Amino acid sequence: MKRGSVIGNIAKDLGLDLGRLSARKARIDTEDNNVKYCGVNLNTGDLIVQERIDREGLCGKKASCVLKQELVLENPLELQRINIRVQDINDNSPQFKEDSLKLEIRESADKGERFLLGEAHDGDIGENAVQGYSLQQNDHFKLNVNTKAGGRKYGELVLDKELDREDKKEMMLLLTAFDGGSPQRSGTVVIHVTVLDANDNVPVFSQTVYKASLPENSPLDTIVITVSATDADEGLNSEITYEFDHVSGENSNIFSLHSKTGEVKVAGSIDYEKVSSYEMQISAKDGLGLVSYATLMIEVTDINDNAPVIHLKSVTNPIPENVSPGTEVGIINVQDRDSENNRQVRCSIQQNAPFKLVPSIKNYYSLVTTGQLDRELVSDYNITITATDEGSPPLSSSKTVQLSLADINDNPPVFEEQSYSASVSENNKPGSTLCSVTARDPDWRQNGTVIYSLLAGEVNGAPVSSYLSVNGDTGVIHAVRSFDYEQFRSFKVHVMARDNGSPPLSSNVTVSVFISDVNDNSPQILYPAPEGNSFMTELVPKAAHGGSLVSKVIAVDADSGQNAWLSYHIVKSTDPGLFTIGLHSGEIRTQRDISESDSMKQNLIVSVKDNGQPSLSATCSMYLLISDNLAEVPELKDISYDEKNSKLTSYLIIALVSVSTFFLTFIIIILGVRFCRRRKPRLLFDGAVAIPSAYLPPNYADVDGTGTLRSTYNYDAYLTTGSRTSDFKFVTSYNDNTLPADQTLRKSPSDFAEVFGDCDRSPESVYGDVSYYFQEEMKRGSFIGNIAKDLNLDSSELVSRNARVDAAGNRKRYCDINRSTGDLIVDDRIDREELCGEKLSCLIKRDLVLENPLELHSFSLHIQDVNDNSPQFNEETIHIEIRESADRGARFVIEEAHDADVGQNSVQQYSLKKNDHFVLVVDGNMIELVLDKELDREKQQEMNLLLTALDGGSPQRSGTVVIHVTVLDANDNAPVFSQTVYKASLPENSPLDTVVVTVSASDADEGVNGDVSYDFGHVSEDVKKIFSIDRKVGEIKVIGTIDYETTTSFEIRVKAKDGLGLSSYAKVIISITDVNDNIPVIYVKSLANPVPENVSPGTEVGIINVQDADSDNNQLVRCSVQPNVPFKLVPSIKNYYSLVTTGQLDRELVSDYNITITATDEGSPPLSSSKTVQLSVADINDNPPVFEEQSYSASVSENNKPGSTLCSVTARDPDWRQNGTVIYSLLAGEVNGAPVSSYLSVNGDTGVIHAVRSFDYEQFRSFKVHVMARDNGSPPLSSNVTVSVFISDVNDNSPQILYPAPEGNSFMTELVPKAAHGGSLVSKVIAVDADSGQNAWLSYHIVKSTDPGLFTIGLHSGEIRTQRDISESDSMKQNLIVSVKDNGQPSLSATCSMYLLISDNLAEVPELKDISYDEKNSKLTSYLIIALVSVSTFFLTFIIIILGVRFCRRRKPRLLFDGAVAIPSAYLPPNYADVDGTGTLRSTYNYDAYLTTGSRTSDFKFVTSYNDNTLPADQTLRKSPSDFAEVFGESDGSLQV
Repeated sequence: MKRGSVIGNIAKDLGLDLGRLSARKARIDTEDNNVKYCGVNLNTGDLIVQERIDREGLCGKKASCVLKQELVLENPLELQRINIRVQDINDNSPQFKEDSLKLEIRESADKGERFLLGEAHDGDIGENAVQGYSLQQNDHFKLNVNTKAGGRKYGELVLDKELDREDKKEMMLLLTAFDGGSPQRSGTVVIHVTVLDANDNVPVFSQTVYKASLPENSPLDTIVITVSATDADEGLNSEITYEFDHVSGENSNIFSLHSKTGEVKVAGSIDYEKVSSYEMQISAKDGLGLVSYATLMIEVTDINDNAPVIHLKSVTNPIPENVSPGTEVGIINVQDRDSENNRQVRCSIQQNAPFKLVPSIKNYYSLVTTGQLDRELVSDYNITITATDEGSPPLSSSKTVQLSLADINDNPPVFEEQSYSASVSENNKPGSTLCSVTARDPDWRQNGTVIYSLLAGEVNGAPVSSYLSVNGDTGVIHAVRSFDYEQFRSFKVHVMARDNGSPPLSSNVTVSVFISDVNDNSPQILYPAPEGNSFMTELVPKAAHGGSLVSKVIAVDADSGQNAWLSYHIVKSTDPGLFTIGLHSGEIRTQRDISESDSMKQNLIVSVKDNGQPSLSATCSMYLLISDNLAEVPELKDISYDEKNSKLTSYLIIALVSVSTFFLTFIIIILGVRFCRRRKPRLLFDGAVAIPSAYLPPNYADVDGTGTLRSTYNYDAYLTTGSRTSDFKFVTSYNDNTLPADQTLRKSPSDFAEVFGDCDRSPESVYGDVSYYFQEEMKRGSFIGNIAKDLNLDSSELVSRNARVDAAGNRKRYCDINRSTGDLIVDDRIDREELCGEKLSCLIKRDLVLENPLELHSFSLHIQDVNDNSPQFNEETIHIEIRESADRGARFVIEEAHDADVGQNSVQQYSLKKNDHFVLVVDGNMIELVLDKELDREKQQEMNLLLTALDGGSPQRSGTVVIHVTVLDANDNAPVFSQTVYKASLPENSPLDTVVVTVSASDADEGVNGDVSYDFGHVSEDVKKIFSIDRKVGEIKVIGTIDYETTTSFEIRVKAKDGLGLSSYAKVIISITDVNDNIPVIYVKSLANPVPENVSPGTEVGIINVQDADSDNNQLVRCSVQPNVPFKLVPSIKNYYSLVTTGQLDRELVSDYNITITATDEGSPPLSSSKTVQLSVADINDNPPVFEEQSYSASVSENNKPGSTLCSVTARDPDWRQNGTVIYSLLAGEVNGAPVSSYLSVNGDTGVIHAVRSFDYEQFRSFKVHVMARDNGSPPLSSNVTVSVFISDVNDNSPQILYPAPEGNSFMTELVPKAAHGGSLVSKVIAVDADSGQNAWLSYHIVKSTDPGLFTIGLHSGEIRTQRDISESDSMKQNLIVSVKDNGQPSLSATCSMYLLISDNLAEVPELKDISYDEKNSKLTSYLIIALVSVSTFFLTFIIIILGVRFCRRRKPRLLFDGAVAIPSAYLPPNYADVDGTGTLRSTYNYDAYLTTGSRTSDFKFVTSYNDNTLPADQTLRKSPSDFAEVFGESDGSLQV
């Protein structure tokens, strides 16, 4: 029916008031909340169709279809049940399971044979279901319609006329099913009948014999030929498979036959040399066992694929190196397995060997020498023999023959070097190794064994053997005694090397031994003399400057070289920082200027060390007196000074300074002139002083030249006394002398002038000299014939000529010669079948070889066959399958037997054991089994026949095979079920793969005809998703979900079908039992949400419905809610419940309720479910705003910006929305007589309080205001809070100085007594700050003063005090600028000036009286004049030095000495500091020292850096003028402000 169709007036039928249907929310509901198929019209009370109603979809095949609905009304709750019965109409046509039915029927099927057809299905019931079938008219079949129990119709196809596959292979029949409805409906299906063939034809080959030609070495998978056979049958009967019949194991691995296509391919190696042709039998067999045969003959063609093989038959090794040319040293044989031109071979060897090949008989060659041999030039020869055949392309091979030469003693030992040298340190241990000599002898073994010995001689009058010894085997030379460098420094000996040949040969070599020095002598100090000999005391002037020469230590060392290099060190001194000593010169100098505090007596202990390993040393003491004369020494006289001596000293100092200055200027001028010359430096000496070799570059040679440097030239300087020139000794490198290589052993093979040509002669063919015939399988040692007699050979020479039987290549010989008798005997087992296979003639060719001279005889061995093999069938049992319907006279080909023997010894006849059904027919190689009597499978299903094959040998041999005949069945029986109806009970929710029931059907046929397969008949797709049936065993299993609530039972049709299409049907009825598997489902039908919080207890707020899909007790449900909520469930009609309140609600306490409703059924085990219902409580304005704090406070810095935020107040109202919305405002009031609103404002929404004006901490420091919070309810509620505002101070006032008064107001000057001590209070600065707290904390600082180190001020007190005592040099006028700072952020400050006068009274102020001088000032002036002269003189000297340096900076320095020692610049470290120690210079400065005659001080010339890009550091090098008259005098100058 269409949607909206009227079913009935339910309001009238139930007597309901039509006007109250809307008010009571009348509606249609279902028990399980499924689809609502109908609804109610609230205006008319009609029950109408709301959704499409399909009876087949709802109830399936049930005869009665009822829909249960419910009418629900509220206020009060009322429930009415409605049953709607749905009636069937003919709206479904009959349908077959498949679009076409396929049947396969053999052409041999009998008339009247029946074939069951699948029935059609109609969704309708009763008369509207399937009522009958009809078949389209045809020539072969008719339809038989039957009725099953229950009234269902099905059809059978009956064969009315026999089939003929050759006439018609297939046909189409139209089957129609029709129902009994009105109008009538029908459905059709096409029956596709396929006529199956009977196997009555054997395969037939296209050729009886197949021939093919195949080159050897054909690649794998090469197609040789394709055989083809056809079968008149079809399907399985015409499917032909090809196989090799009886072939040997070797042949089966060489070729492969494709079982389907008949392609014969190469599967192994095709070798013409092994087998030149193949003959094989091929069988063609159809699907059911009928066989035919054909012969395949394959001829193999030869190609040149075998390289010649070289065999070394005899060789003389080793060969004496003195053999004469033309001597035979070996015999070579060359073989090639190919045939015709491919086996013709040419042989040769390389041209660079003194050998050649001389052709001999057949393929034999002699290897002979062609020249003189020399083992020392070539000790071994690798002779490569190359053989090349005449094939196309030609193939070649090579073989290397290694020949060794025997040695003759013809070479003396030769030393590796012309002479040897050895170095040894003195004081060596006896027995130590000096060096090793080595001599080589190119001869072999004892001829090349070298023995070493010393030749007789003397060294310093003593035998050589008392100094050295030599190891006779190794040539290692040892020292017999300890050597002394001071006695002698070198000597020579002669060593002889002798070999062990006969007679022995020898040679000599010279060995030079050099003795090197060892540091075994300590330094000897010459000056100062050893203690006790004299009073070695030096005077040091008090005015000596830093760097002045004081004295010098002189020492010597008896050793030489670096062992004599001496260094000087001060190990102990009275004042460690006063004196220093030159590391290599021994000169003692002052490190600094002499001061009054230095001790007069200075004692130095000096250590002198040499440079040996280990180092040796000596020490001495040096006594120094710091004094200008001995009279000042306390031990010599008393010290007394009077006024006159004091003045005299002053005058002497003045005179000394003047004279020294003049003399220094003169010396500088002289040095400048000499320095400018472009000559090399010369050394002037007054007494010879040795310059240690440490002065030289870093690579040294010792003084005597005994050291060895790799390639560097070394220079030793010898400086003579009183000479201006120096002589140098040049020591050349020791590695320049390399031994000449003219002693290399070379020898030109001038004797080898003969050029060797190739051996081009063709080998001789000497076949068929003699032939022998004998039978196979003869024992070893059996006599074949006397070959010596047959070839007219002398038997007595067989042994001496090394007679032997040879085979080409490495093949077996099979026979040998008895050298005593000349008989040819069997040497190995000879099997004709293995050697020649099925060939009628079996021939073996061998050679008889004799040497001295080389002679070759060929002979042939003809192997005769014996009957040693029995006939054999390819298989132990031959299986044949024959249908029981086979006709008499049917023929079946049998595979023939194989006999390895040939001729009469092969297979000659066959015989078959007597039986009832078969006879044997033999036609040449064709063997056929002929059916003589028809078979009956029911009497005998299989039988065994014995077939015998006989050969014609003597004695006769035979072989048998069993023919196993299997009688095949004909398909004439349909499957039969064990039951017509199968019934089973199945619980719902059964697991997957649960076996429901097993159906079983049997078929009287066998094989394919008896193989029964099971399948569902016509079932719905839903059934296929739930159940599956095993096609082999018939098990019906669960594969889907079994739900009792969806379907309570299943009726399934099962089909059993045999292998060739016959089928039958059975019914399976499955009843589903209910289990408690559905939890109760809770539905909220009506809900009042939100609920006002002032509702009275017992008010209904919702209607709940609970459903359970299970049945019986599983459907009964109990319902409840949790106990901690003010609600409960009140049962109503059927499964409905009312949700009512049980107490007073308060939204501020609980605004929302999550009510959990739990439903539990009565099943076992019980199941339960729960549903949460969320109820909200509606708000009422019953709460005023409440501030979070009882009072608030805010802090703000003074001078704040208007509008800045002070603080925030917050009030909470638990009510909702406008009832809980808070608005803030300020209550009216005054602050310091002004309205509150002129100071603060509050944000009505956020409660943030802002400052309206800028506050001043100095006016007032705090005030209070009141803030009101009001909600937006009706009526509104409010509350108040107090806010305290505190103003904090800001550093906005600078300090004010009260004393001293601001400048210009008064003369603020303080007098400071001259006798004031350090720490005395001079004055005080007084200041105040208007701010408070840390902003008012003041600190005092002197920012500027006339003398920064004289006065200080208290940081917090402002008191000005002296830092030290007042001195005469301090300026009278002192000006202080004082800064006063507060502690604010940022800090503010003020400054003032303080004027101080250092005086006891104002009369001393210069502005107040004239300046007068007394005698004391006059004396001071004299000192100042003297100082000025000295400074001017020093300055003038400095200028002259600078000019001299700049004038001659690109010229080399020269040294002038008169009794002084030159100190080269190499003595100084690489990086220097300036003289005064003022710091480290950036670039490297060099210092050249000039030592004057008779002076103990030295002046330095300062040379600028060699780095041209560096600015001159003129202001860096400064030196205090120590020549001033008063070194420690005070400066009386005043600082003028």
